[in-house]
Amino acid sequence: MTALWLVKSLRRAAGSLPFLALLLLPLGAGAGEPPRAGGELVFAVAETPPSFDGHRETTFAMLHPIAPHYSTLLRFDPQNYPKIIGDVAERWSYSRDGLTVTFKLRKGIKFHDGTSLTAQDVKATYDKIIFPGEGVASARKASYAMVDKIEAPDDLTVVFKLKHIAASFLANLASPWNFIYSADKLKKDPRWYEKNVLGSGPFVFGEYVAGSHWTGKKNPNYYIPGRPYLDSYRAIFIRDTAPRVAAVRSGQVMAEFRGFNPAARDEVVKSLGNKAVVQESPWACNLMVVFNNEKKPFSDARVRRALNLAIDRNEASKALSQISVMKFIGGLYRPGSEFATPPAEIAKLPGFGKDINAARAEAKRLLKEAGVPEGFSFVLKNRNVREPYEVTGVFVVDQWRKIGLNVTHTPQEGGTYFNDFRQGNYDVGIDFDCEFMDEPDLYLLKYLSADKSPVNYARYKDATVDELYEQQSRMLDLKDRLPIIRRIEKRLLGEQVYQFPVLWWQRIVPHNDRLKGWKIGPSHYVNQDLRDVWLGQ
Repeated sequence: MTALWLVKSLRRAAGSLPFLALLLLPLGAGAGEPPRAGGELVFAVAETPPSFDGHRETTFAMLHPIAPHYSTLLRFDPQNYPKIIGDVAERWSYSRDGLTVTFKLRKGIKFHDGTSLTAQDVKATYDKIIFPGEGVASARKASYAMVDKIEAPDDLTVVFKLKHIAASFLANLASPWNFIYSADKLKKDPRWYEKNVLGSGPFVFGEYVAGSHWTGKKNPNYYIPGRPYLDSYRAIFIRDTAPRVAAVRSGQVMAEFRGFNPAARDEVVKSLGNKAVVQESPWACNLMVVFNNEKKPFSDARVRRALNLAIDRNEASKALSQISVMKFIGGLYRPGSEFATPPAEIAKLPGFGKDINAARAEAKRLLKEAGVPEGFSFVLKNRNVREPYEVTGVFVVDQWRKIGLNVTHTPQEGGTYFNDFRQGNYDVGIDFDCEFMDEPDLYLLKYLSADKSPVNYARYKDATVDELYEQQSRMLDLKDRLPIIRRIEKRLLGEQVYQFPVLWWQRIVPHNDRLKGWKIGPSHYVNQDLRDVWLGQ
């Protein structure tokens, strides 16, 4: 393998992700219109942020209101996803062996307090993400297991030294969660950013009124001349779906960037008429059932398998796609992506077939064999976001009742929900696996052993999965990776069933046609810094 081939393969691996978006635009909307400066963008968010730290959190409720305050090292080109471009980084290069990646930073970038952003800030940021100290939560630490160390030889140079090549490394550096933090703030208190905001992004922090709104104001010293176009933005927190839909319909807000269900889309279009724009895309997101594998009887694979078998995914797709964004049947990787297992193969896995009567008969047999009495009771903890969390919780509870189980559905506020999962204070729950790109290294983070991945709330250790994960991660050619990621899927969904996906999502974002410069992608995490967004007349 030549060094040139290696470097080209690394770049190709980061930029070969499939993406399909359907934009339903009114004729001539935005065509030929030059961007105009000024105005305030008002948009809705369904939840309040559990904390303000992008390195810690995994929810859009943090990212949507807070991302505009920050820069990242790299980013995905919002108009040409998944092309990777620089943000704080101006350019980068690989060593001949692919194990050293050097980034040159842009000159003159400043934090909102006027201090200069240097390589030391980037190093401190990634040290926090990759090598967090005691008591510091890093949700994506496992994504960077290939990193040996980070160096900052001068103010404008950052060097990543890798233990081994990894197909997803460069794309992981474009993660929208990796806000660049001040080294000085982190040195004084590594948890300072959980309750405070100081970035170098296009918008300066305005105010946060808990339960009401979050605001940002144009950064006059942003490194891109003329950006952002907006004078300000206001994120309004509206938890329930109906009021959020009504807010878009009435023009109170321009958009809700996460997405609505088909019925809500139709309501918005009916109300706004030719002022409505609808953007749709497949979504790199699923909801999953997660078991606390440390608690009986869920420590028994037969019980976990039974609860998976009881769910009729074909019926779930028909019913839930009408009232939520839940739609596609798939395994560990987004249906339709280059990594996805074909439907005919997925149907062979327990719980994914079409004969639900046979599946439920087998589920009852397994529960009896495991000594679980009929009418056994437990609590399903969930997030109190109606769509798709609560409606999915209601559905799976009903499915489990059909095999003789008595389940209590308990939706919770975001902060309590996340804390209970992190601490293992639950029996069974509804979790999510949402990523910023189609990449097994990311989708599988939820499934690595809990001591390697803090986002594996199922609390198990599986050395076989960990080893297979490492093998596929080091391969740059898709044809070499596919057999291994299939083996991982069979072990996780066919054998151990520590946790499992219910359905994958369809993203639908209807918005007012005055909103310009925003393009949908397969992730609701990407393209949310609002630097290119502007308001039409």
